[in-house]
Amino acid sequence: MSFCPSAVIFDMDGLLVDSEPVWNKVETAVIEARGKVVTPERNAGLVGLRLDEYWAGMCRAYQIDENPQTLANEAISNMCGMIAEHVVTRAGALELIEFLLAQNVPVAIASSSPKVIIDTVVETHGWRDVFRVRVSGDEVARGKPAPDVYLEAARRIGANPAETLALEDSVNGARAAVAAGMVCYAVPDLTHATHAMFDLVTPHVFDSLDAVLAQIRTCFL
Repeated sequence: MSFCPSAVIFDMDGLLVDSEPVWNKVETAVIEARGKVVTPERNAGLVGLRLDEYWAGMCRAYQIDENPQTLANEAISNMCGMIAEHVVTRAGALELIEFLLAQNVPVAIASSSPKVIIDTVVETHGWRDVFRVRVSGDEVARGKPAPDVYLEAARRIGANPAETLALEDSVNGARAAVAAGMVCYAVPDLTHATHAMFDLVTPHVFDSLDAVLAQIRTCFL
């Protein structure tokens, strides 16, 4: 039997928008500016973390003796300048959003990105009136994989976590959603994740947002 959500909370990077390749370019430039060579294996376990934790991990991984916040600020500034031209909506996202709105299902964003990044993406894509509730990892005590950002998003839209669907592309994000007591549909961003990586987190793994929409449609037949 299909899970029929009373609310849907979206991750953003790699799920709603195809921003991970852009983030990768930005982050690579920041690391290489310190004379280091980026290897994806060192970054893999950090995907989905809040930026302060991500850059603390990057500094450890690449043995950079510098305040992680300095690197984070540099990356945020560079990313903001690239969103309008380079960050596009992921396939199926618009159709899924439109369907949920037509069914009067409340939606929100729960992202590890800083609020300035979330707001820039939302404004650029014309989603200001769609995602009135958007929660950044910076606004809660603990970032993903802790459940805080999802619980706060649910609180703001008045949703019961047990009746809420979370959509994620990263393992850390999926862990956060499940820890919040939500059903999590994972749509792995294949730039950093595979279906198999989610096996111990959620049984609901999809190839695309189109497949997620097809599943949700069964609730409204």
